[in-house]
Amino acid sequence: MPEKSIELKAVFWAVLLIFGAFLAYPIALLLGCSLMEQGAPGLDNYIRILGSPAVLTSFGHSFTVSATAALITTVLAFFLAYTVHHTALPRALKKTVGAVTVAPMYLPTITYGFVIIYAFGKEGLITHLLGGTQILDIYGFRGMLLGYVIYTLPIAYLLINNTFKYVDKNFATVSRIMGDTPVRTFFGTAVRPLVGTLGAAFIQSFTLSFTDFGIPASIGGQYDVVALHLYNEMLGAIPNFSGGAAIAILMLLPSIASIILINRLERYNFRYSKISKQEIRKSPLRDTVCAGGSLALAIGIAAVFAIMFIVPFVRHWPYDTTFTFDTFTTQLSARNLLGTYGNTLLVAFFSALVGTIVSFGAALVTARSGMGSKAKGALNGLAVVTNTIPGMVLGIAYLFSFSGSSLQNTFAIIIICNIIHFFTTPYLMGKNSLEKLNRSWESTASLMGDSWFTTLRRVIIPNSVGTLLEIFSYYFINSMITISAIIFLVGARTGVLTTKIKELQHFAQFDAIFVMSLLILATNIIVRVVLGRTAAKYMPHA
Repeated sequence: MPEKSIELKAVFWAVLLIFGAFLAYPIALLLGCSLMEQGAPGLDNYIRILGSPAVLTSFGHSFTVSATAALITTVLAFFLAYTVHHTALPRALKKTVGAVTVAPMYLPTITYGFVIIYAFGKEGLITHLLGGTQILDIYGFRGMLLGYVIYTLPIAYLLINNTFKYVDKNFATVSRIMGDTPVRTFFGTAVRPLVGTLGAAFIQSFTLSFTDFGIPASIGGQYDVVALHLYNEMLGAIPNFSGGAAIAILMLLPSIASIILINRLERYNFRYSKISKQEIRKSPLRDTVCAGGSLALAIGIAAVFAIMFIVPFVRHWPYDTTFTFDTFTTQLSARNLLGTYGNTLLVAFFSALVGTIVSFGAALVTARSGMGSKAKGALNGLAVVTNTIPGMVLGIAYLFSFSGSSLQNTFAIIIICNIIHFFTTPYLMGKNSLEKLNRSWESTASLMGDSWFTTLRRVIIPNSVGTLLEIFSYYFINSMITISAIIFLVGARTGVLTTKIKELQHFAQFDAIFVMSLLILATNIIVRVVLGRTAAKYMPHA
């Protein structure tokens, strides 16, 4: 039985202290600011906001485009995951479709808008391929809808794809033997077991779209959404900090509601006592439809991002498409770009390093200690609360809390923000992994006279290397692409690639923007492949 070691108690209080200082305090200060108007407490800010047609319109726009994108994303993600798990298509095709689907995860969302402009604009690649016919109004609702679908599709696909792994395919065989129609078999054995996951995918896609800043910042146009409205309130020509604080607090409501709904949807998830592996029976109609549809989606995603690999390697798009490395090397050799790239790597590395220590330490308390349910519940609660706070809200809370302090405009505050912002998933990864390890290791080591640190070093960490690498990878990649929180925190000397992209947007320097995006993409892919393969060697199933 795990003991209540002094070391784990110290870890518990250290984690609580970190979250008290960098989560509870900033959010409380943000809430307090939202309730202040001309030095007096009250609800004036909320009354004014809820009575403002512009604010209500921005909230309405956000709900409309986010809900539409979430519905489309959930349907497409289910279709792709079904293709991977319930068709007799070649393994290579399935892997290709899956890889292309998740690839956009390695890019910042602000890049999505620019590739959509260069793909579907008047001089865009796809527009040229279609003989000059512009098929998409890129600014506003339609452009944002496309961007949100591409952005949320990888997350929804991974959720549904993971659940499909635990759906027993024997039920489809039984359904056919019982004489069910193909449609009834489909809904009974493929859709019904995934109702909870489909709901979670919809909610997750909605929340991500609703709180995203990158896509509307690049192609929002006149279609005002709450993320843009909040940014303009805080960093516009005439900042309104108390009004911005109130909007930020209101942005928490959809996230909180989403967590509650996801927890309720848990009851609809199926639990199989045994998962049977079965060869998928060929069906020409089903396989053809799924192959055609999934390939079309993969080609469509690839086509949207293809321009990013073209513009930096031609002389002057679209007027002179002569292949050259001059554009790429010129941008790459720019002093500011390499300096900003160095900043980004530094932030990502230390966010990943310290974030891994914090999240794994918290996981040790909940999974490998004998501390009471209240202590463990507090850390689990932190994970839930952190997951409900959008990046923009956290960034604004930090802006209020640490302006004028020694942390303002430093790498330290950006790294701390990333650690808090992305805490939930790494913590759950560590917790789930540690709970599967032998529960008696610590007790046995204690009887042998080993200290807790010795047990951690000799037993726990060596058996958790794969998970630690996965956590590091998660923190690193997300720190490379994030913008919504840190846009409020960077200074002149602490800018990173994503915030530099936002800055260059105003000067229409798209060559530099695409070069930066390629640097982010290449870095994230290398990190993911190297750490992923290394982690796989240490996983129990490897």
